[in-house]
Amino acid sequence: MADSSLFVFDFHQTIIYLLVYVDDIIITCNSSSQVSHLVTALSKAFELKDLGALSYFLGIQIVPSKFGLTLCQSKYASNVLHRFKMENSKPTKTPCCPNVRLTPFDGSVLPNPIEYRSMVGALQYLTFTCPDLAISVHQLFQFIHHPTTSHLEVAKRVLHYVRGTLHFGIHLTLGPLTFSAFFDADWAGDPTDRKIYYWNKQSTVSRSSIEAEYGALASIAAELAWLRTLFTELKLFLPQIPILWCDNNFAIALASNPVFHSRTKHIEVDYHYVRSCVLCSTLGIKFISGCDNFADIFTKPLPSPHFLVLHNKLLANTASSLRGDVKSKPRDKQSFDQMVQMPND
Repeated sequence: MADSSLFVFDFHQTIIYLLVYVDDIIITCNSSSQVSHLVTALSKAFELKDLGALSYFLGIQIVPSKFGLTLCQSKYASNVLHRFKMENSKPTKTPCCPNVRLTPFDGSVLPNPIEYRSMVGALQYLTFTCPDLAISVHQLFQFIHHPTTSHLEVAKRVLHYVRGTLHFGIHLTLGPLTFSAFFDADWAGDPTDRKIYYWNKQSTVSRSSIEAEYGALASIAAELAWLRTLFTELKLFLPQIPILWCDNNFAIALASNPVFHSRTKHIEVDYHYVRSCVLCSTLGIKFISGCDNFADIFTKPLPSPHFLVLHNKLLANTASSLRGDVKSKPRDKQSFDQMVQMPND
């Protein structure tokens, strides 16, 4: 199984999905009577409490509307702000200052790092439904063992940003099943050890930009392969192959070129893996301009105009979902500028 916590029952046009996390269970089915029958059967063997329709799971709120579902953590985020006494703080436009990289030598060492560690740990859990925090939280986590006063200030800035985006989350809309993935790599982006960043993960030091880009490409290709397997087990079949959008023409050419170049031997394994996916028609790779690449928001601190554009495309306002708007209304830049005061942007 692609996911050891997922159980699928498929018999006589009845499909039941059961997802288990420790002692929490989600059950869905194409027949409500079969769900009731399963809950009754489980209650005979285990002590159960039926909480009804899904609305809250592991700190994640599920906000339904006639156009889909929105996943957010506004309640959890509010509790985090209250815990660190920042519920009345002024929002900022972005979670971190653009073009600023943290180093171990910024500021003085904190005498008691417990607050910093607790703050960053709480922020990490928020990234499940707030992917716009990913790069900021990832940078903060690098200094979890030896944080400084400067690192703590940056962590508090992220909380200022959370204060202004409490009700934003990931919106899942009804529509055809298609996979589109975006990737990017910030080559030698860390000023301390020049490691590369992609999707909140840190890899080894790369000696070329193409190695960084292609390493990211191979990793996301593997993630897409896992998702295809998961969807197959869910009895859901994709009418089209996944499309991976890339802003590096050389990486696209390398994936499509049947001739392996000797100068790329250092990425040979990644090359052959991606190339095999393309040849087997399980993956398509297309070009997208850097300014339109969603993955940009996950790899580097961005200036506020670019950040807001990508943020509005990725996230939705749960308040709009509750009102039943046709589309989750994106954050209006002009009105947001009037609402917030952004220090040190």
